[in-house]
Amino acid sequence: MMKLETWSDHRIDALVQLWNQEIGCEFPMRKELFQQNSFKDENICKQASAIAVDDKERVIGFVIAKRYRENLDVGISKEIGWIQVLLVKQDQRNQGVGSTLLANAESQLQNDGVKQILLGRDPWHYFPGIPVELEETKAWFEHKGYKNTGTEHDMIRKYSINDKIDPPNIEGIECSVLELEDKKLFLDFLHRCFPGRWEYEAIHYFQNGGTGREFVILKKGQKIIGFCRMNDAKSNLIAQNVYWAPLFKEELGGIGPLGVDEKERGQGYGLAVVEAGIYYLRKRGVSRIVIDWTGLVAFYNKLGYNVWKTYSAYNKDI
Repeated sequence: MMKLETWSDHRIDALVQLWNQEIGCEFPMRKELFQQNSFKDENICKQASAIAVDDKERVIGFVIAKRYRENLDVGISKEIGWIQVLLVKQDQRNQGVGSTLLANAESQLQNDGVKQILLGRDPWHYFPGIPVELEETKAWFEHKGYKNTGTEHDMIRKYSINDKIDPPNIEGIECSVLELEDKKLFLDFLHRCFPGRWEYEAIHYFQNGGTGREFVILKKGQKIIGFCRMNDAKSNLIAQNVYWAPLFKEELGGIGPLGVDEKERGQGYGLAVVEAGIYYLRKRGVSRIVIDWTGLVAFYNKLGYNVWKTYSAYNKDI
């Protein structure tokens, strides 16, 4: 007999253990990351999320579902829902556990006004889709009516001591790590040029005690025209591109997101701001760097990055 329990962190140790048992070889979960992304996020839809336990009270599966419920006006639609993760213990599959979890999540999200569900891609997400090697999982979701909408990649590069990266030197452009006194200028820039997820993440970054060290900015005069985020082990939040840091003995760093004001594009500033991010991370002693959730493979190949992980994006209209 299986029963569903409401989403709560009293079983967090068992949930993390199940995750690591099933997919931890490729995506090692840490308790603090799970707490950050799957309990502290106020967008979690408690009714749609659930823990499946067997008759011996053992966790055999879980689903985490979300809908945007914050008051931050950053252009994220309240009609979009997300399945952050749906995971069932290997020896309990094909017994209706996953179907029960998904049906409950879908119907509760629908009751909450959701019109379309995305797999992953949520605020505080783990994945931008289903890891491409999980063929059975993709087939299962397709059978449930989800459509494949494209491919995303994580890319990686290991630097050696001899790999020199210089800071960009462009006439008329100042490149620096963001100072806290420029926080408002920076958030205004994001609101103007990149409303949505990137603005949302930056607001939360500062709310959680961020000082600016995770952002490099390009300035033309007094105006910010470009930015790049750079994460390492000292960052105040565990950011997407360093989620899977436990896979490596040495420290992992991450680059991105990054963007340039559209009025200033086509002048090489995008490449420059990435190189700036890499330069500062390398200065901080980071030798292995990940760029997460990108389709710009050829762009990052130019900088010596190669595809590391690949995901298939899925959605379903309800």
